[in-house]
Amino acid sequence: MNLKTRTLCLAVLIIFSLPLAASADNTASTASGEYGVLTGYGISHVGFGATRHQVQTWDLILRAGFFLSDEVGKGSWYQGRHEILLELPYHMAVDHGGRSMVGGYVLGHWRFTSLDRFVPYVFAGGGPLYVDLGLPTMGTKLCFSYQGGTGLQYFIDKKTALNFEYRYHHISNAGTAEPNEPINSSKILVGVSFYH
Repeated sequence: MNLKTRTLCLAVLIIFSLPLAASADNTASTASGEYGVLTGYGISHVGFGATRHQVQTWDLILRAGFFLSDEVGKGSWYQGRHEILLELPYHMAVDHGGRSMVGGYVLGHWRFTSLDRFVPYVFAGGGPLYVDLGLPTMGTKLCFSYQGGTGLQYFIDKKTALNFEYRYHHISNAGTAEPNEPINSSKILVGVSFYH
C-alpha cells in the first residue's frame, strides 16, 4: 500500500471513529451561511461525449454559501434549506505540465437537514473558466463550466463540518470558437465548512 493510500485510509478511519453521539445538534438548519475549502482529484472521461484527451487535476475550491430560506418540509424526507454557493476554483492539470484553470462558479444547493450529524446535499450550476491546458482542440481559453453533484457533511461540532463530495464537471467554450472539444470529468473532493 503506497503512502497516499495509507494516508487516505487513516483520515477516513479517524473521521469515522469520532463519537457519533456527541453534540446531536448542528447549525445547518439555522445558520445564515457558511465558508469552506475543498480539495481533491479529478479525471476526464475519454470517449464520454466528444472528450478526446485525458486531463487529471488537483483541485482547490474556496466556497461561500448563503442560505435563501428557512427550513422547509419539516418532518418529510426532503426537509431542508435552499442555499447559493459562490466558488473560486483552481484546477491544476497534473498530467499537462501543471497547466491551470481558474474561474468562478455559482451553484444552487439543497441541504437536507432532517439528520443531526450527517447532512446530505445536492447541487448544480456553473460559470466562466479560464482554461490554459494547451489543447488546440478547445478553440479558446475563455470557457464555461456546468456541473452537478452530491455530497455529505459530517458535523464534528455545532459549527464545523467535514465535506465529502462527488461532482460531474463539464468544460467547453459553449460554441464561441472552433474546435470545441469538451472536457467531461468526475471530481472527488474533501474539505471543511464553517457555519455562521
